Amino acid sequence: MGQIITVTNQKGGVGKTTATMNLSAFLANEGSKVLLIDLDPQGNSTSGIGVDRRKVQKSLYDVLVNETHPREAIYKTKYENLDILPSQVVLAAAEVELVSHLAREHKLKNALAKISDDYDYIFLDSPPSLGLLTVNGLTASDKILIPVQAEYFALEGLGQLLHTVQRIKTNLNPKIDLLGVLITMYDKRTILSRQVENEVKKHFPGKVFETIVPRNIRLAEAPSFGKSIFGYDKMGKGANAYKSLAKEVHIKCR
Repeated sequence: MGQIITVTNQKGGVGKTTATMNLSAFLANEGSKVLLIDLDPQGNSTSGIGVDRRKVQKSLYDVLVNETHPREAIYKTKYENLDILPSQVVLAAAEVELVSHLAREHKLKNALAKISDDYDYIFLDSPPSLGLLTVNGLTASDKILIPVQAEYFALEGLGQLLHTVQRIKTNLNPKIDLLGVLITMYDKRTILSRQVENEVKKHFPGKVFETIVPRNIRLAEAPSFGKSIFGYDKMGKGANAYKSLAKEVHIKCR
């Protein structure tokens, strides 16, 4: 059974999609079978990995709301060993439509149980909220990875996220655990970045990845070309950071 990992932080712009895409792409390139699930109605992982959302016939919405078998909504990407369960804008309606469903928090977990043996890793790119889509992701997951931007309000809201995770651990998914906290958009020239790094390590002792993702324009540009950083600038600082992070994740998940 593959490891199911949700990349989450209700704060937007911290690098969730960048982390999800590039971890998925590198591990797939190394030979692991990987599924990327786009839980965000904005669909940035879907388009960022090179899938045209206009041509998607079935998506995560159909899996969650219409109980379509996930294999009917999974698409191949341009990367060998990397598949995607894409998002469409209609996924935003799932938050409302699932409210009346029985066991609504378990919809994704039940769907993934049908395909988890097909993959070594399943990565979930969650939306910037703690709504029902994120709760479904956390309920289905073995681990969570929290990206934290190296900026002034980095720790703001993390208490609420951890409280939500603890409630899910108590009531819905006792096996879920924190895989690690990832510091992103780090500028080693600034005192602020170093201060944030120290604060994050103080709040999450032993849980902060050694890899720190630098502020890097290539990482920001790659999705606009429908590419991972390895397909766009494989020798750059961003690619080296995610290569290092993927190795850490692989070791922690053994």
